[in-house]
Amino acid sequence: MAPEVLRNEPSNEKSDVFSFGVILWELMTVSSPWNNLNSLQVVGVVGFMDRRLELPEGLDPQIESIISDCWQSNPENRPSFEDIINRMTGIVQKSAIGLGRRHSEP
Repeated sequence: MAPEVLRNEPSNEKSDVFSFGVILWELMTVSSPWNNLNSLQVVGVVGFMDRRLELPEGLDPQIESIISDCWQSNPENRPSFEDIINRMTGIVQKSAIGLGRRHSEP
């Protein structure tokens, strides 16, 4: 959950963007977020101490950038879902081109 939601403050689409960043982190790490903390501890560290999950080494820099942008403390600084889709489309297209080159090599 977004920090503002954990603090019981008003939320909007940007709160969902924060949560999407967590989901993307889960997909990239194949891990559960904050699995070493109980619910109250998560509220404290995310909602009031402004801590974020650790990004793994070797993560695609573009994916890392999307996750970090989704986790901005100020919701207004988080990207829109349209922006995220555009950025991820570029990543997928670049990957598809790379895969096509690998398959065409002898």
